[in-house]
Amino acid sequence: MRNYNISKHNSFYAIGLSYKKADAEVRGKFSLDVPAIDHILAKAKGLGIDGLLAISTCNRTELYGFAQHPYQLIKLLCDQTQGTVEEFQEVAYVYKNHEAISHMFKVGTGLDSQILGDFEIISQIKQGFYRAKKQDMANPFLERLCNAVIQASKRIKTETELSSGATSVAFASVKYILDNVPDISEKNILLFGTGKIGRNTCENLIKHSNNHHITLINRTRAKAEDIAGKFHLTVKDYGDLQTEIRKADILVVATGAQLPTVSKALIYPKKPLLILDLSVPKNVADDVLELDNVSLVHLDQLSQITDDALAKRKEYVPKAEAIIEQVKKDFLKWLETRKFAPVINALKEKLKTMKAEEIDFHSKKIDDFNQDQAEIISDRIIQKITKQFANHLKSSEVDTEDSLELIQKVFQLEIDSK
Repeated sequence: MRNYNISKHNSFYAIGLSYKKADAEVRGKFSLDVPAIDHILAKAKGLGIDGLLAISTCNRTELYGFAQHPYQLIKLLCDQTQGTVEEFQEVAYVYKNHEAISHMFKVGTGLDSQILGDFEIISQIKQGFYRAKKQDMANPFLERLCNAVIQASKRIKTETELSSGATSVAFASVKYILDNVPDISEKNILLFGTGKIGRNTCENLIKHSNNHHITLINRTRAKAEDIAGKFHLTVKDYGDLQTEIRKADILVVATGAQLPTVSKALIYPKKPLLILDLSVPKNVADDVLELDNVSLVHLDQLSQITDDALAKRKEYVPKAEAIIEQVKKDFLKWLETRKFAPVINALKEKLKTMKAEEIDFHSKKIDDFNQDQAEIISDRIIQKITKQFANHLKSSEVDTEDSLELIQKVFQLEIDSK
């Protein structure tokens, strides 16, 4: 990427780990909350990295950024999480330059999701870019790339049925409940955690189960009340968690805690209790399985559920990939223009200097010289000349390097090395 005049660093990398090789426990060690992401961005900026994007979901943690070597990004991630470099290397992937670009397209359009067509990841990319921009770590390349991925995602949603039906982890959890719990409308359901996954799970439960015995608990009660108010549900305090678990037939845990919040000590089951843990890291301790009548299902198990709708979605993968290639082609075309942008800018400045000299000369020689008109005409000519050169350099039949060298030589251009 050194020749594209985007970053002082040589290469663009995507480093990370996902559900494909890392189980939920390992992913939990490398998960990032918002303060951790902000800390990574601030530290990267202090190290002279000039473009970085971080995303962390239940299925993956990734950094996209410019560096001299990928280890710079790997160390930034490991220093801010519970995982070690050695653990990361066992399950990680590293993509460079065009492969890194292709990877972000695949991730952002749901083709790399644990449940094919799950588009919730695109909101994470948007949030990641927002945080990068806020910390002045979003350079023009990252901005253009994120916008291109968002565009591809929108087109796939509208032009294919890759996301037909519900495809998220939240829906997979509700589908599991519907398939495995008889008389679901009569069961007591406790939802602990009302973040994005918890909120979506709640909405899917109400939509598909016809159940009105749903209780919400969240560490911040106000967040639970916001959701409860829309659907007329019951809200209990965090301190009532143990009491409410005793009443529940189904417990859905979707908190963002770094350590388990539900353990054997909280549960005294006198009746069967189904627990779904949708959290990364795991928020339900394994010791609950020592109890009779308790069944525990984790996120990764839910994501393996396949059905006819998923099989149908696979038919649209080729069309989705074709859309990605179209959008990516436009992005790469823009990227190529970055190679000669400094030369074109230098040419424009040289022509402006020549224009100023000529206007100054003729204004002294010609009576009633109309400087305003001369400025307008000259600027239009400069615009046309530079556009002609730019179009020439964009042509696939042109040796760009030779042409750039010739333009610099003919016009004696001084290129800003920055």
